[in-house]
Amino acid sequence: MYKKLPPVLVLVLFIFSCSDTTTVFEQETDNLQLETNNAVLENSLVFDKSGVLEIYGEDTNGGEQARFVDEQAGDYPLTLVAQVQPPSYSGGGENLTASHVHIDGDYAYVSYNTVNDIYAGGIDIIYVGDPNRPRITSRLYYTNADISSLQYDNGFVYAVGGVDAEKSALATANSFVAKLPVFNGRFDFSGGITYGFQEGFVATDISVTNENVLMTSGKDGYVTAFDKNSLEIITEAPYQDLRSVVAKEGRTMVLDASIGVLVLDDNLEMTNQIAINSDFRVADKRTLDFSGNQIVVAEGERGAGIYNANTGAFQEYVPILIRPDDVADTNIVTNATALNDGALLMANGGAGLCLSEDNGSVDLVGIIELDGSINYVASKGDYIFAASGREGLQIIKMNKPSDDLEARCADTPRYSGSSNLRVGASQTLAYSGSKRFRRIEVEGSLLLCGTWTVNNNVTIFENGLFEMRGTFICARNNRRRNITVGENATFRVEGDLTIYGDLILEEGATIEFIGPDSRVNIFGSVDKDADANVLGDFEDIQGKF
Repeated sequence: MYKKLPPVLVLVLFIFSCSDTTTVFEQETDNLQLETNNAVLENSLVFDKSGVLEIYGEDTNGGEQARFVDEQAGDYPLTLVAQVQPPSYSGGGENLTASHVHIDGDYAYVSYNTVNDIYAGGIDIIYVGDPNRPRITSRLYYTNADISSLQYDNGFVYAVGGVDAEKSALATANSFVAKLPVFNGRFDFSGGITYGFQEGFVATDISVTNENVLMTSGKDGYVTAFDKNSLEIITEAPYQDLRSVVAKEGRTMVLDASIGVLVLDDNLEMTNQIAINSDFRVADKRTLDFSGNQIVVAEGERGAGIYNANTGAFQEYVPILIRPDDVADTNIVTNATALNDGALLMANGGAGLCLSEDNGSVDLVGIIELDGSINYVASKGDYIFAASGREGLQIIKMNKPSDDLEARCADTPRYSGSSNLRVGASQTLAYSGSKRFRRIEVEGSLLLCGTWTVNNNVTIFENGLFEMRGTFICARNNRRRNITVGENATFRVEGDLTIYGDLILEEGATIEFIGPDSRVNIFGSVDKDADANVLGDFEDIQGKF
């Protein structure tokens, strides 16, 4: 039912396992490859569109996407950190798309598969501990297998997917689970890989607990509990069309596209069900998640369905907000959802990535400014990962203020006002919060304590004073704007400053960095007058000073 494999350089063994048979078969060594070219990994990260993201609301006159002109400053100061181009290799791996993301600590683990008849996939490990310097630390290619889902746990990536059993001399089923060792953010196969197999057209999802690995295989497949260490099958149960499994908070649930949400006991037998009559379509990825008293199900054309986790009672649908005219109806579906600290994210295909606030009832925030068809979303901590077809995987930072920053800002009133912030010459203003602005203009004195983004220019006029504590991000790489510090004006920075554009220091202007940990990341240039001043200690990430 399982086997410890010798190192990849020797061979790769796959083991098929069900309740009454065991088959071992070999594949050629080139069916599994590690990317060893650092240039390929580095060039897979793209920063062309990095920077401040707008959030579009719904136009009451037509339901179409609209940019607000003079709206209130919004919550959720999101930024695009980078995009990850999908892995590609000769021999069938030119059309990989992201299928799943798992976030653990400072790393994101991303699986890839193909949408055509070719079996090919991959896995990326991406370091996101420093948002200014993300990097792909390891990449694995499967040349004969799709990877549908994965989860990292305690030094291993557990991945599930499908192989073409008909093209393998000894394989009798397509669904597999792999236990891949990881050390310090990199795959390390010196101790071998463990595989287990199970009946089903393709493995669709995985959930790892303290003792077990739970795997679902799709049409006419199984939900199977494997021993976490050995990948021996502990128990299994057949179901009609399993798409997703979640085991947490002492509960196990699966999404069966033929019925709805099923609540399972320790023997994987159904103890309760939530009947759902949505069209989940054939073989499309659909997810479920639950947190506390709520279950959220991606229900295709209907959007996201929310149910009571204790009673199974239907609560509400969160519909797809925008239905663009130039996108086929078949690509306007909710493929996946994610919950993060009161935020509900919906991957709505060609209708984009929708953000709502879920505080017992769901209130719309808007559509995040991203290109591509959003096919999957995952979120944890301060990050959102959105899979967007040919646009690749998009890494989004939520820019939540830390507890320490919140404490330091506690004596400053929260900002509530226009997204176009202008401080008059006679004004002295101070605010805390976490907001997104369109522009900021300072003639008098302004203190912002918290996390802030600005889409357009920031101007500190002659003799003005602007102080920031926390995080401040200006513009976007493909829509560059500047921060201008006017004649004899002062810009004080305590924390992290990012400018997708130029920093302009006019005659007598001063930029002063406070404290030992300030950092500045400028993607344009520093245009400094001979009489301007740069004071304090800071880390110059791009070396522009």
